[in-house]
Amino acid sequence: MGSVGQGMENRYINGVKFYAPRSAKELIDYAFSKTGILVAVNAEKLSNANVNTRRIINNNIGYPDGVGAVFALKTKGIGYSCKIAGCELWLEIIDRYWNSKSFYLVGGEDNIINMTIKKLTLDYPDINIIGHRNGFLTSVEDQDNLIKDICKSRPDVVFVAMGSPKQELLMEEMLKSHKAVYQGLGGSFDIHVGKLRRAPSWWIKNNLEWFFLMLQEPKRFKRQLPLIKFLMSVWRGRY
Repeated sequence: MGSVGQGMENRYINGVKFYAPRSAKELIDYAFSKTGILVAVNAEKLSNANVNTRRIINNNIGYPDGVGAVFALKTKGIGYSCKIAGCELWLEIIDRYWNSKSFYLVGGEDNIINMTIKKLTLDYPDINIIGHRNGFLTSVEDQDNLIKDICKSRPDVVFVAMGSPKQELLMEEMLKSHKAVYQGLGGSFDIHVGKLRRAPSWWIKNNLEWFFLMLQEPKRFKRQLPLIKFLMSVWRGRY
């Protein structure tokens, strides 16, 4: 437990340290003040935390991407924190810095990354996207070449959409060679171009996005049961 940056506090839940921003703006300000990797933290990551995932999150900038994570922060005395969806955060970063920072995008299939860049350049005509590639790194050589290109291009922001923990492990290697703000995006490129559907706004505003996803994919139901048990334990102060 402690205070960080401009009054932004952090807490440990199940050995996972993550921050409690009051807004996306506060989180973005903090990320750019120190550079590093933004890592989305939800109830599933908290519940399933292991030595490796704890190390990744604790060494970087974990933030509450889900109502379960916000609930966990509230049980630790932080009632002001808000949910910050990763699939929105990267666009807020672009919206704020599109005409003053440079960007590098990694992830998805070739057609998805190309569609993403096309859409971004339509929305932000002068955006400086200085490099990109798909998310299929099939060899050590592929990864080394990517890191070399990032070192050569020197972007201010790198977005990596490959799913956890693969994207975080890759970003850690990138960060060793080039300091920047990194964010893992999971399937955000797919959502941005319309390949994947996100919950309608009513479900999101009422903190029911998880339930909408479960209705869309009933197989998620079994995954939710352990999370409910975990959150009950958090509420009872066992973590």
